[in-house]
Amino acid sequence: MESALGPILRDSTPSIIARRLRDAVANGEFQPGQQLTEATLAASFGVSRGPLREAMQRLTQEGLLVSHRNRGLFVMELDEPTIRDIYLARGAIERTAVRQAVELGAGAEAETLIEVVEEMRDYENRPTHPAVSALDMRFHEQLVALSRSPRLILMHGTLLTQVRLCLAWMQGTYDSVEYRVAEHADIARAIVAGDGDLADRLLCEHMEDGLRRVLATVTSG
Repeated sequence: MESALGPILRDSTPSIIARRLRDAVANGEFQPGQQLTEATLAASFGVSRGPLREAMQRLTQEGLLVSHRNRGLFVMELDEPTIRDIYLARGAIERTAVRQAVELGAGAEAETLIEVVEEMRDYENRPTHPAVSALDMRFHEQLVALSRSPRLILMHGTLLTQVRLCLAWMQGTYDSVEYRVAEHADIARAIVAGDGDLADRLLCEHMEDGLRRVLATVTSG
């Protein structure tokens, strides 16, 4: 996997740096609770401290970095209260998106969700492959996009890296891809059919299962 921390070969803007930092956090290049220093990061990216500070401020606002007074910036830690809060916010956004998608009659567009599920099936014998979690993320991104709500999409996007961290933790709890595929396929079919109540119930069950899996890795660790 290519490191997210190599020198930036194009214009060094805060948005580019912020994206690269998000990827580094999500990919585990920075560990939860790890302190980030400006000098080290500036050297890694090959940028000045000005745009780096702005990028780090963005991630602090998103909750990925935590500022401790007189100590510096640290990568967020995934403890039980934080994980529960991530899933609370995620559930509120995605359930609203599903309801809106059904009300808008976005069933035909929801066929794209089934296409993602079919790609997931390709990893039937490799349930812990990173691509499975990537496809999981793409499914939920596309699900929220069906709402056609710029603000829901923006709020969901702010949570995505934190969600990616949760997915990475739960990856090892699956013995096969079959269960994961079935969950997502059922949600997609319910949206395609325009059955909002069923889609909502299935999404809630999916979220509850995911939360249990992530919390299990926390308590076992």
